[in-house]
Amino acid sequence: MSEHRSAIVIGGGLIGCSSAWYLQQHGWHVTVLERDRIGSGASHGNCGFVCPSHALPLSGPGVVTKTLPSLFKSDAALSIPWRFDPSLWKWLFRFSRECSTERMLRTAVARNALLASSMRLYREFMASERVECEWQDRGLLLVYKSKRDFDNYGATAELLQREFSIPSTPYVGEDVQRLESTLRTGMAGGWHFTGDAHVRPDRLMSGLRSAIERNGAEVREHVEVNSLRIESNRLTAVETSAGSMTADLVVLATGAEAPRFAKPLGCRIPIQPGKGYSLTMPPLRNQPRIPMIFEEHHVAVTPMDSAFRVGSTMEFTGYDRTLNRRRLALLRRSAAEHLSEPLPEVVDEEWSGWRPMVYDGLPCIDRAPAASNVIVAAGNGMIGLATAPATGKLVAELASEEQPHLDPAPYSLARFLR
Repeated sequence: MSEHRSAIVIGGGLIGCSSAWYLQQHGWHVTVLERDRIGSGASHGNCGFVCPSHALPLSGPGVVTKTLPSLFKSDAALSIPWRFDPSLWKWLFRFSRECSTERMLRTAVARNALLASSMRLYREFMASERVECEWQDRGLLLVYKSKRDFDNYGATAELLQREFSIPSTPYVGEDVQRLESTLRTGMAGGWHFTGDAHVRPDRLMSGLRSAIERNGAEVREHVEVNSLRIESNRLTAVETSAGSMTADLVVLATGAEAPRFAKPLGCRIPIQPGKGYSLTMPPLRNQPRIPMIFEEHHVAVTPMDSAFRVGSTMEFTGYDRTLNRRRLALLRRSAAEHLSEPLPEVVDEEWSGWRPMVYDGLPCIDRAPAASNVIVAAGNGMIGLATAPATGKLVAELASEEQPHLDPAPYSLARFLR
């Protein structure tokens, strides 16, 4: 390949910067455009899980009937405030059609491929670049207060082991507190996925940015992309707040905002912004050792070397940036019900960000139908950090017309035309 092939990556989050890194490994000269600061979106305040255990999508048998009664409650783990939004209702209808065993397993195969590949690629990247991102291999613990829910999860744990070789260890009753002593007494149990890891996301982003800049990437912050100029099935210019820019290749990695570019690219990008929240504070005096998800509320806690984070929940409020105090209160309430030590009243950061949610639980990684030199890389949902390396590598392989290390078919844009 010529040394002079150029690429513009639109979006400076984990997906965009991972795409830049792997494009560089394939000989491309890369410019990254970010309208705010690098890593300021969903890549910043997430819970930092590198989680092969998350192979199953949100959709599955019984999900709709289980969540429907609480869907419009503001303090539920999943909340959808009532409003007139035809695109959201269409998305929800299509999500409901994914809730079958057959579709769940088909999606899980493709998610597992991205997750397993990303774990390997992360370890290769960490070994070569020595990024100081507080990486820890302590697994992930799913904690249950309900004995029935704990027992019921056994079938899921068995499926993950049988179909994807993802192991977990059950801890019944007080055994889970002996594993993680910061839990309150009275828990029904927990499932420990020992193959997971976690990082501090903002430090991972800083290390990734440094790596691509050392390799010659130009990173341009506070540059807004206004439009894409397309002629004769090729993108000929990216019109930005800093002027018109051209490149041989453009990668669209704008997360939840990718749909605004769908029409000129001749495709559907059915992403809805699922707003998540987090609270970040200094390490607790009696800090958990293992990252945990409190399953009744779907609230996660992440112990980092330099901080403690409580996050998650999902709110479909459209492209709204405001902080909902009730959602933050849910994080605090769940932590208080599960942890023996209270959270401090004053925290370092209250955060919310848009997860790019596709109704079938898979990202879009494909060439755009109306612009052969554009690759869309968006829609990684709640596993963006955990799937970023494999997504970026697949982008680079498609761009370079090399044999992909994963089957790209499940992530095709054409699937939305069926």
